Amino acid sequence: MDPLQFVPILVVGFAFSLGLTPLSRALALRFNVVAVPSGRNIHSDRKPLMGGMAMYAGLALALLLFSPPAYVAELVTVLLGAGFLAAIGLLDDRYNLGIKVRLAAQALATVFLILSGISIQLTSFWPINAALTIVWVLAITNAVNFLDNMDGLAAGLTAIAGSAFTLIAYAEGLILVSMLGAALAGSAVGFLIYNFNPASSFMGDMGSLVLGFMLAVLGIKLEFGTQPLGVTWMVPVLVLALPAFDISLVVLTRLLEGRSIGQGGKDHTSHRLMAAGLSQRQTLMVLYAFCAIYGGLGFVVSVAQPEIVLAVGLAGLAGLAVLYPVMFWLRKKYQLKVQSAEC
Repeated sequence: MDPLQFVPILVVGFAFSLGLTPLSRALALRFNVVAVPSGRNIHSDRKPLMGGMAMYAGLALALLLFSPPAYVAELVTVLLGAGFLAAIGLLDDRYNLGIKVRLAAQALATVFLILSGISIQLTSFWPINAALTIVWVLAITNAVNFLDNMDGLAAGLTAIAGSAFTLIAYAEGLILVSMLGAALAGSAVGFLIYNFNPASSFMGDMGSLVLGFMLAVLGIKLEFGTQPLGVTWMVPVLVLALPAFDISLVVLTRLLEGRSIGQGGKDHTSHRLMAAGLSQRQTLMVLYAFCAIYGGLGFVVSVAQPEIVLAVGLAGLAGLAVLYPVMFWLRKKYQLKVQSAEC
């Protein structure tokens, strides 16, 4: 497999996303699709949304222009599911459809994937595989949506994870996954030029739902010919460690505090790091490094000898477990800081 065949996909995804973001920004301002300051976000002024339009167009055009004919049908299936979520996300950005509508749309898009033959294959029992696929796609899609709470975070995470998936897929000879990862990484970096702190454009749910959906599909499509199933399941979990960690942390926090899971708030990993005294850019760099490290662990697990793979994977997962008490301590510190400011 020639790695250069993925360079045009990466470059075109980047170029279209970069070039279309100013147009998406103008359309967002024209039709009042803007983000207002809230308890979940850090920004203090209105920001245009619809950056997701540029990213989706970039990755779709890159894939359709350069994909081999043998993969067109499957790529179209994935792009149709992502396009449906982009449309739902746009409506949600403009009219605030609510979490129940978003979840129903994600479930419908996942069922479409399953019926098209794209699903987790952990057992020989189809209903269990279908249920696991729905849980996985909804979890990762909403995890990325949750992480879209700081300039450059969701786009940067996607760029790093997409690149990791591309390298892992290339090592395994998985052409389709390599193309998907390259297109996703390129389009995310193109938008990141405008979304890095201080951002001039936001992706909105139109973007975060698409990015999460595509990352979930990449995790499903990874296949390993030599590594045992008992360890290969860790590869997508490690590559997507940040969104998986953050959504579990937020859900657990809200349950313990007696709040609705769907209620926004400054209880994400990024907020807790800022409570520790980091600036937005410093927080981004820490989280980017986290993504890169765990993406590297995922790559090691995918290619290393079986006798060390399990140890590496479990060490990475143990590292995540250690972070939970640290994050709860930072949450307490943030709450005490707010209480002191109010007194």
